[in-house]
Parts: sequence; structure tokens; C-alpha cells
Amino acid sequence: MASGGDLTLMILGFLNQRPMHGYELKARLTELSGHLRPVSDGALYPAIARMAAKGLLERHEEEGVAAARRQVLTITAEGREELLRRLREPSELDISDQTRFFALLTFLSALGDPSLQAEVLRSRLAFLEAPTSFFYEGGRPLRAEDTPDPFHRGMLLIARATGAAERQWLEETIAELSAAQVR
Repeated sequence: MASGGDLTLMILGFLNQRPMHGYELKARLTELSGHLRPVSDGALYPAIARMAAKGLLERHEEEGVAAARRQVLTITAEGREELLRRLREPSELDISDQTRFFALLTFLSALGDPSLQAEVLRSRLAFLEAPTSFFYEGGRPLRAEDTPDPFHRGMLLIARATGAAERQWLEETIAELSAAQVR
């Protein structure tokens, strides 16, 4: 299930794009991360209620296509500011957790400022460059070459390859954003 932090970010991000009714919002959330972290009605609708109570979004009813009226959700000015704050100042978990980072990337264009976008990407790059592993021995991270277990080795090799690809993309995108600032 999507956790509270990234669920709020994703709700605000999608509503920043356009107003939506709850069913459509849930479908968009599922398309983005539902295969990894399904969003249940028991998580989504209480989150919407909390966000409405905080003034981050508004609800109003519209006629339904078939019969029933439906609740349409719209981001407020306060909600937009909260979205931008979360994008400018991501939590450590938003940077370190790949699914949460992808949610952040989904809406990072909303910041608009290339220097702020590049700063977020630099945070992710710094995280990826720190030595880490799924497995440790004597307090030091194990490399794929250090483990005889073929499945552990596979995990480490896959993580190394995806990490290298992500670092390359981050470096290239940071350079592009930096060049855009100069123009």
C-alpha cells in the first residue's frame, strides 16, 4: 500500500494536473504505483478527507455520466503550495525509496525552476553514490563478487546495473538542467 507521504504527494500531483473524481484518481494512482503498492479505498478516501480538512483540496458534486452524482476533487492554492514544498524539500525516504522517488519524479516538472529540479536530482545521486548493499559482513557492504549465493549475487548485480543506469541518467539530466539555467 502507498504510504501516507507518497500518497499525499501523488494525490496533490495528479490534482495539480486537473480536477478528478475519486474513481479516476484511484485509477491514476494504480497506474503509477499500484503494481508495487496498491492503494485501497480504506487508505485513499481517508487521505482525501484529511487533505480536504487541511484545506489542500476541495470536493464538489457533479452529475454522473450514468446516474449517480460523483465527488470531484480540486487542488487548492494551499494544496499547490504543499505540493511544491514537498517537491522542493523531499524527505529522506522520498530520496532513498525508489518507488517514492519515482512518484517524486512524476511531478517534478511542476517545480518549473531547473535549479530546484537539479537540486532534487543531486540528492538522489548522492544517495546512490554512497556505499550500500542488501547484505553485510562485519559491518561492510558485500559486493556481488563477495557472495557465493547465486541469488544474492543476482540481486547485487541487478542493483549495480540499474544503479549505474540511474546515475548516468541523473548526471545527464542535471547537466541539461544546469545548461538551461545559463540560457
